[in-house]
Amino acid sequence: MIPSLLNKRIEKRPATVRLAGRILFLTEDPELIKRQLAGEDLPWDTANPQNNPKLRDDISTDEITPAHICFFFDETLGEFPYTGLKCGNEVPIQRGDVKRGGFVAAVSGKRRGKGSSREQSPYAELCAGIQLVIAENIERIYKQNCQNLGVLTSIDFSLVDKIRAGQEIPLSVFTSGEDEITRQIIEYGGLFQFNVARMQGKVSLPSIETKPRPMTLAEKIFAKHIIAGDGNVGVASVKPGDAGFARTDLRFSHEYVTPMAAIFFDQLVGKDAPVNDPVSVVFFRDHLTFLDEVLSEQKRKMGLLDLATQLKLKQGEFADRKGIRLHGELTDRKGAEGICHSVVLESYARPGQLVVGSDSHTPHSGAIGCVAFGIGTTDVFNSWITKDVRVRVPESVKIVVRGKKRPNVTAKDLILKILSLDYVRSGKALAKVIEYSGEAIEELSVDERATMTNMAAEIGGFTGIVAPDQKAVEFLMQRRGMQRAEAERLIEGLYSDPDAQYALTIEIDAADVGPMIATPGDPGNGKFIRELNTPVPVELAYGGTCTAGKNEDMDMYARVLADALLHGKRVADSVQFYIQFGSQETRDYCLRKGYLDVFQRAGAQVIEPSCGACINAGPGVSTRSDQVVISAQNRNFPGRSGPGQMYLASPLTVAASAVAGYIVEYEPSEQRELIPA
Repeated sequence: MIPSLLNKRIEKRPATVRLAGRILFLTEDPELIKRQLAGEDLPWDTANPQNNPKLRDDISTDEITPAHICFFFDETLGEFPYTGLKCGNEVPIQRGDVKRGGFVAAVSGKRRGKGSSREQSPYAELCAGIQLVIAENIERIYKQNCQNLGVLTSIDFSLVDKIRAGQEIPLSVFTSGEDEITRQIIEYGGLFQFNVARMQGKVSLPSIETKPRPMTLAEKIFAKHIIAGDGNVGVASVKPGDAGFARTDLRFSHEYVTPMAAIFFDQLVGKDAPVNDPVSVVFFRDHLTFLDEVLSEQKRKMGLLDLATQLKLKQGEFADRKGIRLHGELTDRKGAEGICHSVVLESYARPGQLVVGSDSHTPHSGAIGCVAFGIGTTDVFNSWITKDVRVRVPESVKIVVRGKKRPNVTAKDLILKILSLDYVRSGKALAKVIEYSGEAIEELSVDERATMTNMAAEIGGFTGIVAPDQKAVEFLMQRRGMQRAEAERLIEGLYSDPDAQYALTIEIDAADVGPMIATPGDPGNGKFIRELNTPVPVELAYGGTCTAGKNEDMDMYARVLADALLHGKRVADSVQFYIQFGSQETRDYCLRKGYLDVFQRAGAQVIEPSCGACINAGPGVSTRSDQVVISAQNRNFPGRSGPGQMYLASPLTVAASAVAGYIVEYEPSEQRELIPA
């Protein structure tokens, strides 16, 4: 308990809200946005929504605050909300536009705030004057970040008329339907204020009294980590909707998030206050290690390279001051020790644990049966105080992949197929646990399973998880040097009960899935490669990131390139092919296997670990809007990796396309020759 917090004055916000200001409608038509920025209030018919202009769907946090904007970690962010928003072929909102416009609410369509867990997005909106976000549905992490900061959220479009009429709106409008804890967080104006009130005994936590019931794997893990009414950890049973705080086994953050969280901690808690159990906290310098190689002169003039350096220095200083392990930059060459969630899976996470991280791809560790999920900056810094995070037990969706997949089909193809389903694209899977099972999943290695759980983030799920089995045991023995008996003990009981309840069960026949591609703009734009009407020439091919920089991904790149070399082929002259490791462990694996020689002889450029091109911060980013990129990363939102046209595909497809010079399925050369460009 931190004494200074016990004496801090904390009060609830007023029982009614009056939002005095304008409403910004984020429409598909850029001209309508420009007119609003110029001072025009857009007419809006809440009674007849079919008469209104089309709102932008799928606004990602990359568009709210592009990656380079997140180098700012203070109120300066208020100059930049929506500066990456693409409407048609335009980016209509420029620096300072929203703040100057006097807007208090922003309205959009489906799946608001998808993608990265960056809390810089709602913080930028808040600092620009946005107090309320309205959308048809809202992604979990973004919504939780809004609540943690005190930004109100709603799916009720009738509020438009109330705001314009200057009416007082009961705060209960925004708390209705929320669990008891979320209601109180909204009433106190944010998570930190609520947690201080919690320490002072001013708030009540609901007790979980769910009777024993069949549970899913995720529900079993939640039950073991929920803090009971008596303060002990663990309850007999949970069900979807149960809310409380869960004790974490591991908390991690990277240099995009740690500095802002550290500033919040120092300002609100105190510079000398201790972090709760620093041994179970890990920091990473993994996002911006190659930034200087790709940052434009214009962005350098904005001082962004200096800001990125400040992120590194602030994280390092805080780590030293608090005694926290930092996986940082390499000392003998350029690069990082590894991408945060890649290293967490390889070196830290254990089956049955509850892991939280500052990256939306934290579900990576679900590959060995963890409940691992992304959290925002405010959640991160609050967890340094309490060692717990708030949770509302989600519903689970079971995705059963039956049968045997084709030899040239990978986990990436399976997940791109899942992302293309109407159930996912419509947002019905939002905030749900995605549990993968079936014969095809059981056949996947842990590395390939990690691709599936990692990209639960693109589904919009709470997390992704696979029940740990003997493959998980072998993984722990090989990667951690763990004894078999210990590894087998860790997986005991980690399975879903046969009669556990699911919101939906989706069945897919693996034999029906061919090599997939996601066309530019969204990971949900999946189609079979054979459905491309004309050849698509590529200039850049990129294999790497957490999703595709693992050991088995390297096996795939090497398989294709060795096959090409065997037949006198190499990377096409028209293509630059980058292969980037997810961790030093994977680099060492490639050295042992002789892959670096294969990559070099085939004409691929090898890069040390970093998030790199995936966040527009390393080699492999596009530089022109007409540039076509094929990438094994997890996201192709507008502008995320440069202005080009990015297609997502599997490591096999990326490598085969790099050799062919255009997008092509990989088939072993005895089945089909790769045609050089």
